[in-house]
Amino acid sequence: MGDRIPVLDLDAQLAPMREEILAAVDRCLGHKGFCLGREVEAFEEAYAEYHGVKHGVGVNSGTSALHLAARLLELGPGDEVITTPMTFVATAWAIDYVGAKPVFVDIEADTMNMDMNRLEAALTPRTKAVFAVHLFGQPCDLGPVRTFCEENGLALVEDAAQAHGAEYEGHRVGGDGRMSIFSFYPGKNLGACGEGGIMLTNEDRLAERARALRNHGSEKRYYHEEVGYNYRMEGIQAAILGLKLRHLDEWTEERRRVAGKYHDGLEGTPLRLPVEREGRKSVYHLYVVRHSRRDELAAYLGDEGIGTGLHYPVPLHLQKSFSGLGYRAGDFPEAERMAEECLSLPMYPELRNDQVERVCGAIVKFFRDGV
Repeated sequence: MGDRIPVLDLDAQLAPMREEILAAVDRCLGHKGFCLGREVEAFEEAYAEYHGVKHGVGVNSGTSALHLAARLLELGPGDEVITTPMTFVATAWAIDYVGAKPVFVDIEADTMNMDMNRLEAALTPRTKAVFAVHLFGQPCDLGPVRTFCEENGLALVEDAAQAHGAEYEGHRVGGDGRMSIFSFYPGKNLGACGEGGIMLTNEDRLAERARALRNHGSEKRYYHEEVGYNYRMEGIQAAILGLKLRHLDEWTEERRRVAGKYHDGLEGTPLRLPVEREGRKSVYHLYVVRHSRRDELAAYLGDEGIGTGLHYPVPLHLQKSFSGLGYRAGDFPEAERMAEECLSLPMYPELRNDQVERVCGAIVKFFRDGV
């Protein structure tokens, strides 16, 4: 059977960089820049430049970045924000944190991103913003959502937590809305050795307020203009992220290589494969396939020494924590169907061609032999 193929192998990336990472940590120990400081400032500038955006504000997680975005838009009770039910729960948490209401719209069957044709039906006089998610590293359709927001006076926030370096019509995502957020959770395409996140914006005042809010609402030490949070990015995490950012383009191309091998190896099987639409460049944070026999396939692959994951088995409108919104099963059939069918195959830049071929071979055998 061979060695087990995990769904994610962090050591494959970290082991070759161990000495560089330790040197970066040692540098921080030397200048004592543990919370914010020079390492954070350098990374903020580099990451914002990488995405073609003016300002970066480093924080302690992608969730915190989303919460800051909701605060900066001054959302509150009575306000509504349109978003997708097929995303990690933090997208909707941030809306709820400020007392606003998440309003979900269904997804596209092929890209699994929010269906922009459904935005109009979700619009009410209380709608204040759209939180658009680039799911699994695949850019959502930014053109229509940007136009929709402009025509209706709404703020657009890009949740790009899984889309570091992804491209839409020739430019990297992150600069189409008033703000965008990215997560540096260890398993992300650009992952910290711990937690981390960033908010990007082209607006000077939003960046200024975000820097104060993440630091207890303080622009001047011990003077607090508004209620803030301890959302500061750690210097050590910024130093590691700055080091890893230099490799991001290379890692993206390796992820796309793996995705291409999957496309070729799984073509002709009954699986529904990821779709990359024209004008978009996915960074394949995950490689998610779909089939009604998902659970049987996952069990079979596990027996063959191949790890898989579920992203995400319960859409947000059916989560117990959001039961108060009044949604029911059947309200968003595409999202619900995806939740029942989705299966994440092993995906990381260091995955070898022979390993991908082994995964594909096992899947072909599963369907061919009627396992």
